[in-house]
Amino acid sequence: MKFYLVGGAVRDMLLGISPKEYDFVFSGAVDDFISCNPTARKAGNDFGICILHGIEYAPIRGKTIEEDLTFRDLTINALALDDAARLYSLPQTLHDLEKKILRHASETALIQDPLRVFRVARFAADLPDFTVHPGTLARMRSVAELGLLEHLTPERVGAELLKALSSVQPGRFLHILDEAKCLTPWFSELSCMSSVPAGPIPYHHGDCLAHIVNTVNYCKNDVTARYMALCHDLGKQETKKEILPRHIGHEKSGEQLAVCLGKRLKLSAHLIRAGAVAARQHMKAARYSVLRPGTKVDLLYSLHKQRIFKSFFMMVEADSGVNYLPQAQEELKVLLSVSLPPEQQNLGAESGRRLRELRCMALSSMQP
Repeated sequence: MKFYLVGGAVRDMLLGISPKEYDFVFSGAVDDFISCNPTARKAGNDFGICILHGIEYAPIRGKTIEEDLTFRDLTINALALDDAARLYSLPQTLHDLEKKILRHASETALIQDPLRVFRVARFAADLPDFTVHPGTLARMRSVAELGLLEHLTPERVGAELLKALSSVQPGRFLHILDEAKCLTPWFSELSCMSSVPAGPIPYHHGDCLAHIVNTVNYCKNDVTARYMALCHDLGKQETKKEILPRHIGHEKSGEQLAVCLGKRLKLSAHLIRAGAVAARQHMKAARYSVLRPGTKVDLLYSLHKQRIFKSFFMMVEADSGVNYLPQAQEELKVLLSVSLPPEQQNLGAESGRRLRELRCMALSSMQP
């Protein structure tokens, strides 16, 4: 039985990047692999992937390692390294690595597994200096036109989104999907955004999708903030043409659209709530410094309770260009320090009403 290191780990080593994960393939049958490695377990799918010490091992597809590479998604991932350090690749692979091109590995690569459409976009987000080959974009469009994206499971598409949100330039995931006309059906709330003006000048320039892409990219190393940035302007796609470039009331429609998007992708309840809050509250938060104490109390406590406080204000800064986080943190600290006297506690709704009043008074005393 022979083993090969394959895919992204080999690619990253050639690019001078520390590999994030290691995947291996082996010659021979799965049962033989498990017989030689009793602690290995099958991953529960038809392809025969096994897990050993947290690392994936899979049987070679086809008869040889060279044939196995033809089943890969992209040429830059069609790489293998054996135990003698011999490198195997497709003819185009090293050229595409050098020229920084994302290209489909075979004529049928995207049809074999339509999820690869989203993988291409995700690799574009993680390797922002790479260009998606025009032929690959064309095949992505063809997969969408054939309706093949509709049959994917939401968990797989959602997982690609989450990986993209952890990438170097996450907004590029959306840009590439839009360029390939692949936002429908899974990201339909964004499907027309590139033809909708982001808003009136001087507050916005360009289209809504470009604004969302930039806002997502601005949120550094925070998946929740990035997802909130993705959701914050979803309501703008439903703005009536006669009132453009203004988007009156897009917060309310955007809230429901964010919920629909999160549920469709079967994201966590935490992210679904965060996206909805971003859509509903981002306009209010953009005027944070002039909000009334009561409005601030309700907003700050809600964000704190939902554990999205810092992520929310990171998204607001990305959207508005103003960093309200220091002020909001100081005011949250003050309102959380307020407590009811013993005689006003345990009175149900009345206690809640009175506590809110005291918190409002505390914030009012901070204002010059």
